[in-house]
Amino acid sequence: MGSAAGTQETTRSRGADFLALTKPRLNFLVLLTTAAAYRLGVGPELAAMPLVHTLVGTALVAGGSAALNQVWERDTDKLMRRTRLRPLPDARLDPAHARAFGYALGVLGLLELALFVNVLSAAIAAITLASYIWFYTPLKFRTSLSTIVGALPGALPAVIGWSAATNTLSLEAWVLFGIVFMWQMPHFLAIAWMYRDEYARAGMPLLPVIQPDGRSTGRQAVLYTAGLIPLTLMPTLIGLSTAFYLAGAVVLGAILMVFCLEFAVTRTTDAARRLFLASILYLPGLWALLVWDHVR
Repeated sequence: MGSAAGTQETTRSRGADFLALTKPRLNFLVLLTTAAAYRLGVGPELAAMPLVHTLVGTALVAGGSAALNQVWERDTDKLMRRTRLRPLPDARLDPAHARAFGYALGVLGLLELALFVNVLSAAIAAITLASYIWFYTPLKFRTSLSTIVGALPGALPAVIGWSAATNTLSLEAWVLFGIVFMWQMPHFLAIAWMYRDEYARAGMPLLPVIQPDGRSTGRQAVLYTAGLIPLTLMPTLIGLSTAFYLAGAVVLGAILMVFCLEFAVTRTTDAARRLFLASILYLPGLWALLVWDHVR
């Protein structure tokens, strides 16, 4: 009995470790963005199964990307307090198994999209996977511009959702892409400032590492947010929403800007944490407002 219980516990533990490789909390926003873009594109009639296939395929690709990213960064993850207990740096999983798991998830996700949604959404998902793993991840160790590169695959789930619903890459898809791209920058810069010492220890030349006074980090957070606000007004200009959403987007943008300005002026860890939390709440709030206004 004891042996069987121990085996069962080990199986559950390994299952939890493989699940942790997919970064489920991080990828929640990916799926939320995909679902919002799909709902905006699909029109008044929302069929459940195409949306389910879109979300399952996107989740598998996102999870595979996260797993392969952790395989790549397992040695540097050991050097950072917030990542050292992940399954790979803590030696709870074999890197070869994690790599196979990541590729399997990615392939299954692409097949899910290609077979049950459309080839266009699968192609965008393939570009997302490839750019995240083979461009963004290695660049994190070479240049602070990796943050911008990483924001490109980070914004593509909006395009996946729109293309899954419409089988097109129309202007609306790129407006949604632009919103997510610009949103990621203050979000990522806040994280980079909060963990700048750990990133320095791991040898990642992010902006707060190479310019430790924080002036450039704060200034860029403000500038990207200043660019984000007019982009969030575009859905009304192209017919996706009404003036109701427009007013709400302005309010949400102003609130986010307040946190950006506080961080830019004070450059404290607490201000960065408040900006990070504000950004986490901002994007779901914006999507909820846009989708509700679009379908009401």
